[in-house]
Amino acid sequence: MKQLSLFDYKNDFNSPLADRIRPQTLEEFAGQKHLLGPGKILRTLIERDQIASMIFWGPPGVGKTTLARIIAARTNSEFIDFSAVTSGIKEIRAVMEQAEQNRLTGLRTLLFVDEIHRFNKAQQDAFLPYVEKGSIILIGATTENPSFEINSALLSRCKVFVLQALSADDLTGLLLHALTSPKGYGGRDIAASEDVLRLIANFAGGDARTALNTLEMAILNGTLDETGRITVTKETVEQCTGKRALLYDKNGEEHYNLISALHKSMRNSDPDAAVYWLARMLEAGEDPLYIARRLIRFASEDVGMADSGALSLTTAVFQACHDIGMPECSVHLTHAVVYLSLAPRSNALYTAYGAAKADALRTLADPVPLTIRNAPTSLMKELHYGEGYQYAHNYADKLTTLTCLPDSLKEKTYYHPTTEGAEAEYAKRLEWIKAWKDEHRRNEGRKGKQPGEEPSENGPHNEKQNSSS
Repeated sequence: MKQLSLFDYKNDFNSPLADRIRPQTLEEFAGQKHLLGPGKILRTLIERDQIASMIFWGPPGVGKTTLARIIAARTNSEFIDFSAVTSGIKEIRAVMEQAEQNRLTGLRTLLFVDEIHRFNKAQQDAFLPYVEKGSIILIGATTENPSFEINSALLSRCKVFVLQALSADDLTGLLLHALTSPKGYGGRDIAASEDVLRLIANFAGGDARTALNTLEMAILNGTLDETGRITVTKETVEQCTGKRALLYDKNGEEHYNLISALHKSMRNSDPDAAVYWLARMLEAGEDPLYIARRLIRFASEDVGMADSGALSLTTAVFQACHDIGMPECSVHLTHAVVYLSLAPRSNALYTAYGAAKADALRTLADPVPLTIRNAPTSLMKELHYGEGYQYAHNYADKLTTLTCLPDSLKEKTYYHPTTEGAEAEYAKRLEWIKAWKDEHRRNEGRKGKQPGEEPSENGPHNEKQNSSS
């Protein structure tokens, strides 16, 4: 447990750069514009001094602790920094007693709990009565999903704010500020091009602390000339990070060039090229979850019904990447990339949706046919909702002659299966279904009967129609 004053910020140059230039105001804070931009919810609460207990959920190095300190300063509260790693029930109770005394004297206590997900149920429950009484304003920080890691009773009393990884632009601006700020390197002659700073920003992967620590290391290892100027080069950064700086920018053209190369290599059934482009992206610092999401898309867009197992595999790989991260998850991504490269191909789902989307946008005002509307009330039944509906499970072949498209589209077809892989069997099944419906509709036409009017040889074995959806 560490208790700090509101302005306990070290400015001596023996402190790490990340501590020296820690923002003290909302104006200095980098990123999180979705929460702290003008008129956004969290900024409004801070400016109106209407802060309640909350949870900051986000990856490391996005400013959770810093933001809590800024809130304490803006709301004139005593700030207590509390670690879930080193503190137990005894420490919690001691802090709560002090907070209760503060409340009686009119002083609010803002208790910041880092890694709150590490507290067990009993420790988390210890906060509850004090949060409910208002003795403390609890701000918990976690990198884990609070829905699973924080007790529901405590979570229900806190507002959850999701903090996002900082963009390369945010981090580049932060690094520039570090070079010019008097608390950073403003009094030193340091040459570091914007390209070098962006290289550090890309390496940091959205983590401000990593970016600042890397800059500090690069400056310590920079080239010092006779005038006292320190020059930081790309080679210096490579030496400090242990990574070769590949030509890559997560927000630039090369990002899209590489993901395009990966997609087209898999689509062209070239596993060697696909694995190469995967390695290019990962070793340049790409987020493995981004790649995993693109593989999930590929599984349905390019493989689809030809091998439905591709979707299950890629979803599992995404979860593996989420659970264990880099570098271990590189082999899981390789598993998915090779599988997708060798899987049978079908873009029938992709083209089906594209055609249906075009018609849907054109016919947004077309009503849903009365036959397939649900009728949960007597009024809806009086208006003929669900009238004539055929419940497929009441029929021997589990098929009916019901038409489900709007009248203006009743002859349209969108899904055109290929004969690749498992989709060949689905194509046969679909062909048989269409033939069955055509035959039975012709028979109904000849008999002058309405669909589902009477059971036929292959018709319903229960004439009672079920009108529920």
